[in-house]
Amino acid sequence: MHRFLENQPDPIYDVLIIGGGISGACVAYEAASRGLSVALVEKDDFGAATSAATSRLIHGGLRYLNYLEFGLVRESLRERRILEDIAPNFVYPLPFLIPTYRSLSSNRFILKAGMILYDMLSWDKTFTRHRSKKIPGHRSLSAKEVLSISPQVPAHNLTGGQMYFDCQSIFPERLTLAFLKSAAQYGAHLSNYARVVGFGRHSDGSLQTAQVIDQLTGQPFEIKAKIFINSAGPWVTRVQKVATGSVERPIRMSEGIHIIVPSLQKDHALVMQTPDRRHFFLIPWRGHTLIGTTDRDYDGDPDDYTVRRSSIEQFIGEINATFGKELIRYQDIRFAYGGLRPLTDTHTKSSYSSSRRYEIFDGEKSGIKGLITVEGGKYTTSRNLAESVVNLIEKKLGGKLRPSHTVLEQLYGAEMFHLEDFLQFAPRRYPAFAARTVQTLARTYGTEFEHVLLLATDEGLSRSLNQDGEILAQVLYAVRNEMARNLLDVLLRRTGLGSLGHPGTKILEQTGKIMARELRWSSRFLQSQLRKADEALRVPQ
Repeated sequence: MHRFLENQPDPIYDVLIIGGGISGACVAYEAASRGLSVALVEKDDFGAATSAATSRLIHGGLRYLNYLEFGLVRESLRERRILEDIAPNFVYPLPFLIPTYRSLSSNRFILKAGMILYDMLSWDKTFTRHRSKKIPGHRSLSAKEVLSISPQVPAHNLTGGQMYFDCQSIFPERLTLAFLKSAAQYGAHLSNYARVVGFGRHSDGSLQTAQVIDQLTGQPFEIKAKIFINSAGPWVTRVQKVATGSVERPIRMSEGIHIIVPSLQKDHALVMQTPDRRHFFLIPWRGHTLIGTTDRDYDGDPDDYTVRRSSIEQFIGEINATFGKELIRYQDIRFAYGGLRPLTDTHTKSSYSSSRRYEIFDGEKSGIKGLITVEGGKYTTSRNLAESVVNLIEKKLGGKLRPSHTVLEQLYGAEMFHLEDFLQFAPRRYPAFAARTVQTLARTYGTEFEHVLLLATDEGLSRSLNQDGEILAQVLYAVRNEMARNLLDVLLRRTGLGSLGHPGTKILEQTGKIMARELRWSSRFLQSQLRKADEALRVPQ
């Protein structure tokens, strides 16, 4: 996988996708796999914004039943099962516990009815290819059972709980990358750090070209296409304005932050309700607990967004108020990250109650011929969104495309038919490496993991760097094969070296030196990269 801007792009594409988050990645895969010539440009790194700011879940959206969004829940549950099948090394069932109390908002009988409906809507949850992915139905727990497995749960007025299953995405940044690699395998041309700054038009006013700046070199390019897809997430209205001079449909932006603390939950997630009836999760992840998410309206420029100490402190206050004690302190936080969700529902009182449905707008209906805009949605349903977008493209281009087969075809690197056997035998095949290293690489790289190990030609590249056994050979692989161009690309989105917080100055410097050698950075540029990474991986002070 290489940046196509560094080579001569094709004269004209069927589709140019603007935005390399999960929506754009899925559209690129769907379109390329159905026979279209595809290019995709992303102004930052792939999946660096909203797609990287998730709770690391692939879920049906149980709470959407409160808003009677049965169609969205059913779509999400179906796509959850599909992702288990096509990305088995990334998506795993995880039990969730919801405690119930003597109150209307967390009543055990109401929740029990919701659980029954959730199970009915996920009627196909056992129809999976891998035996470890079969999800059981919910079960009811007594108050005593709840406290035995989650003793930190407030006991006052506790009536019991419900245990149900959804799925965890162990590395959503690499799952996004897997969709992009799958698109590239079908011939899609991809480039990160490529910003659209303008459009050219045909004589009839329809879009003809996109003016693109290579953010790494400053070199301008002009890319021709028949159809342009605006899937820029929080920047979707900015692309609209570049294309038309105005914003036809404003979006709502919601800030969601997550914090990572020492382990509080070992084998199940905990769902808690704040005093103002908003839910958050405590999720076991890489030997720690991931807590999220917030859901607050954001009115600023998305380019200016950053996680602030005040937002973290407010979230900690909500968490401790929910548990009725000081469960966590600011100094407990290992790492904090956040992002902005683009929402199409601008009429609800709060962003928390806004729908997570996606919407697809044909610009021709408002005089912007050649532009299709994708807004809203959630990570779980992005594959289905892409199928709908390409069906619209098919109608607009007037030809007959291949039928969609992304429901059945495993993603690039995920082509294993027996996941359990694949993970069990991987360490045996490479006894020279630490077993935890091989296990981690097998999960996060799938069938590509052997290519990473082949780069570990000396002890320095093969030595375990963290509790998961990650190694410096991954840095080489990211630069040579995965378009990593900045230090944070590697630390946060190609490896997990930085996603638990600052890994230490030594690892930063080792990673930076490898990248500097591969990409021929000057010493001055290397130092600037080290400073940016050092600041980004520390908890805000």
